Amino acid sequence: MRAIMLMYDSLNRRMLSPYQHEPGAYRWVMTPNFTRLAEHAVTFDTAYVGSMPCMPARRELHTGRYNFLHRSWGPLEPFDDSLPEILKKHGITSHLASDHYHYWEDGGCTYHNRYSTWESFRGQEGDAWIPDLRPIDLPQFLNNPRPTARLRQDWVNRLHTANEEQMPQPRTFQAGIDFLRMNHAQDDWFLTIETFDPHEPYFSSQRFQDLYPHAYHGQHFDWPNYARVVENPDEVQHMRCMSAALHSMCDWYLGRLMDVMDELDLWKDTLLIVNTDHGFLLGEHDWWAKVVQPFWDEVAHTPLFIWDPRCGARGERRKSLVQTIDLPATLLAYFGVPLPADMQGNPLRATIADDTPVREAGLFGLHGAHVNVTDGRYVYMRANATPENTPLYEYTLMPTHMTGMFSVEEFNGVSLAEPFSFTKGCHTMRIPARAGLNAGKQFGTYLYDLADDPLQERPLKDARLESRMIDMLVAEMRANDAPPEQYVRLGLTQS
Repeated sequence: MRAIMLMYDSLNRRMLSPYQHEPGAYRWVMTPNFTRLAEHAVTFDTAYVGSMPCMPARRELHTGRYNFLHRSWGPLEPFDDSLPEILKKHGITSHLASDHYHYWEDGGCTYHNRYSTWESFRGQEGDAWIPDLRPIDLPQFLNNPRPTARLRQDWVNRLHTANEEQMPQPRTFQAGIDFLRMNHAQDDWFLTIETFDPHEPYFSSQRFQDLYPHAYHGQHFDWPNYARVVENPDEVQHMRCMSAALHSMCDWYLGRLMDVMDELDLWKDTLLIVNTDHGFLLGEHDWWAKVVQPFWDEVAHTPLFIWDPRCGARGERRKSLVQTIDLPATLLAYFGVPLPADMQGNPLRATIADDTPVREAGLFGLHGAHVNVTDGRYVYMRANATPENTPLYEYTLMPTHMTGMFSVEEFNGVSLAEPFSFTKGCHTMRIPARAGLNAGKQFGTYLYDLADDPLQERPLKDARLESRMIDMLVAEMRANDAPPEQYVRLGLTQS
């Protein structure tokens, strides 16, 4: 048995040709190889995120369970199950080829070593990589409040990857292709090709930018701020064109991978999953980016494609609700490895074959922000009950944030928590948490009907429906063994 997971970061569903029939899609974006992929695989119409954003999503890909109710961005915990490590223990080689630089930071440092082997490629988004201290001329940036040192490092990295073959994404794909050429005649392996693209900043080769000619003569603008849109329509369209160019670059390298699968006849016996961690707002709802606003569908509703050689379903679509946590369960079951007791995801073999449902509801969200639930049609976004957004705690044995340790001050008030159902008898630290990026500000609780309002422009006021969605939300929180104070924070009762 062999399997490949091709994972992108921030892949925008509405820019991909298999989804361009949907409301709000960018129908002018060119992604012919995603069309080719959809013709050779099953396309999922109702795939959703779980824990957000980057590293919480990757923790789900290892553990197969939500984590955002218990802690924010951070490493795998000592009690966590890990998909590649489980495979490794069962004699199945797992290899990671990635340019996702968060793996090399404090908040992601325990993920890549779970694989049998791994290789990394540097240079994405201000990655602390090239130590070039010589004077350089930075462009005038439009509405980019990031620290000058980070902007400079990103620009230095770009100068040292000016040729396409030097860029992180092509090098990452080439590493994956090299693995396939080396091992296509071998058995029992799982390859993850993971590129940070099309995450911002939208740095791509000129040949892809040339696909989207447009009139723009303003300041340098390919790295959107995580904030409300204040730019004019020409500036917004320029950013969308820069994102489109990077999506077309992703599409081109997908085509290279598919060419190699054709050449080596891998389709006959190799599972392929093409997925992403989340989407991105490009001016929809008058916002840029993610996590600083509610998780509208542009961010939470993701593209997903799976080819399963056991059933051979291709060129078909699936309506069943699935989530990120279902992917590790699918891979373990594919390799005939028992699922850990703490894994909440469900194998998708029957869903791929004939659209058999695996769940009635799915949770998603960010630690300390809205807790959201969907049944595939309705989406309920439950906000914090008070502006203080308390009580809120981090439960961890690995106290790091994205780029640093927890501060000494954060340990004021730390206590030892009783074990949760999934911590395998371990007590964790219970640390007072930050308030959350989008909590207690301008957002309230929202309820949407995606069938009638797919762009989520008209929140519903329906007490009976809200009551049903609350019951669904609470049931999913209980199943995840949510900390008791989360119910208090959201103004809910636990039973």
